[in-house]
Amino acid sequence: MADNWQEVIANSLRESIATKEGVLANWEQVARCGQLLIDCLLGGGTIFFIGNGGSAADAQHLAAELVGRFERDNHLPALALTTDTSCLTAIANDFSYQEVFVRQVRALMRPGDLLVAISTSGNSLGINLAAQAARDKGCAVVGLSGRDGGQLKSYCREMVVVPSQRTCRIQESHITIGHIWCEMIERACPAPNN
Repeated sequence: MADNWQEVIANSLRESIATKEGVLANWEQVARCGQLLIDCLLGGGTIFFIGNGGSAADAQHLAAELVGRFERDNHLPALALTTDTSCLTAIANDFSYQEVFVRQVRALMRPGDLLVAISTSGNSLGINLAAQAARDKGCAVVGLSGRDGGQLKSYCREMVVVPSQRTCRIQESHITIGHIWCEMIERACPAPNN
């Protein structure tokens, strides 16, 4: 039995490494997206994050890194639109689940802000509607996806498509990319005065 688990573990880690090597081959796209986040913050904008399921957790994780601390104290303006349960449940109940992000985007985002739309398939209707709404408001949209990028790529100014078909490998790479962006931001943006 131990040999079987060793094989499962080894195969999973090798697949994860190979997926991240695929992201590394596309490092310029990661850098272009990161630069858009930096430009938003230096221009006085706010970064908004959205995603469903595991991608919602990633949205919250990355917003927390910017508001709190990645490797230094930050207080940078970032918000995950996945956290207000009253808003989410009211919109889903009164309208539809597909509108939980688009209505928040319309209410909260302003020109100069940036939306990070996270979808492993790129085909989540609610994510894509929110990305379109952000564009309509004059906001930049950065996408994180996998597979072939799905329909989300048509709404994004820049996008990183993780070269994998497996959701778990895509999500592992998304959080790695998000941490790279946090490092870029901390190097490029002045440390806030406490």
